[in-house]
Amino acid sequence: MFFHKKELQFEAKPERPDPVFAKKLQEVLGGQYGEMSIFMQYLFQGWNLRGNEKYKDLLLDIGTEEIAHVEILATLIARLLDGSIYDQEKASDDPAINAILSGSNPQHAIVSGMGAMPKDSVGVPWNSGYIVASGNLLADFRANLNMESQGRLQVARLYGMTDDPGVKETLSFLIARDTMHQNQWIASIKDLESKEGVVTPSTFPSDLEPSEYSHAVYNCSEGEESSKLDWLKMPAPDGSKISYEQGRPFGSVPKLEPAHPKAHDTLPMEDVQSSDPENPMK
Repeated sequence: MFFHKKELQFEAKPERPDPVFAKKLQEVLGGQYGEMSIFMQYLFQGWNLRGNEKYKDLLLDIGTEEIAHVEILATLIARLLDGSIYDQEKASDDPAINAILSGSNPQHAIVSGMGAMPKDSVGVPWNSGYIVASGNLLADFRANLNMESQGRLQVARLYGMTDDPGVKETLSFLIARDTMHQNQWIASIKDLESKEGVVTPSTFPSDLEPSEYSHAVYNCSEGEESSKLDWLKMPAPDGSKISYEQGRPFGSVPKLEPAHPKAHDTLPMEDVQSSDPENPMK
């Protein structure tokens, strides 16, 4: 069960309307790494988890908190839109103000009636394909760490795009929570790695994996800059020795059989030159 508390987890009070910044904030609400993606990812990972109750609770704890972050951003966007778009007629005689307002999102006025939308900053609707819920905790927690890293990066960039103290205060709270969530996933990843190793999935039989390919770095670029990576001098995280080799083909040149005539593919050039022009299928 979920219960809604009327109070926000943190304040969302800008000092003044700013429809252009409201448009930018849509990215961290409904974008690929926005709060909608994060809360859906954590909740589905938690709901689908089979056993491991402590991690199920952790996922559902953070996922539920991320719903609160969606409400914070939706409230902040709505307040940044207060009266601003409908004042454009009054501002039309002032070129500077009109130029600023022209960067706003017209859908905030036309579609959502001055409210936030489940879309990113350029109007692309939120997509459930953004989320990862594989059933493997180590794989999922690494995806979660990436989510929090990208989310914190984007909010930090937005922080530098506004001089509104109220907006900055809200964004600084979200940045702080992303710091904690990154720490949670890093600690959880280390915990799982200590139990099952660093390569996912740990259950794949090692004797079915050709070792000559599993711990070789292939240089497929001009020069050998990648050979200077410090970690090449050390064992791999799973304890194996790493080799550095020039990239080369291990297979032969592929040759595909001609397609069925009903596929109407382009014929090989030698067949076209030798075929009857009046009956190319002959």
